[in-house]
Amino acid sequence: MQTISTSAAPAAIGPYAQAIAASGFLFTAGQIALDPATMEVVSGGVPEQTERVFRNLEAVLAEAGLGLGDVVKTTVFLRDMADFQPMNACYARYMGDHRPSRSTVAVAGLPKDVRVEIELVAVLRGGA
Repeated sequence: MQTISTSAAPAAIGPYAQAIAASGFLFTAGQIALDPATMEVVSGGVPEQTERVFRNLEAVLAEAGLGLGDVVKTTVFLRDMADFQPMNACYARYMGDHRPSRSTVAVAGLPKDVRVEIELVAVLRGGA
């Protein structure tokens, strides 16, 4: 296993890694809408939070030499399923024509009271 870490994404706020490369895959921790420079939740609603989440995920992927096109599975956690449409609009913009498998679940709460968290699994290039 190899730990992946970048200052371009928020530092872990607990005992976990931003991502782990293992067995040909990259597994990210869930990313929330933290600005890595301030470690504060970005202002705004679900669209702004989802935008920040994807920027954080892209930074972690880039550290491993990957991009969103390498993603095979995402899991989206929403505090309220009423937020599905605004999250999905941002998700679609970032993923373009790429369609990894996805699960979306509503949860009772998320860290720092954010409205959305996303984790993903990507295929590694070159067997990192």
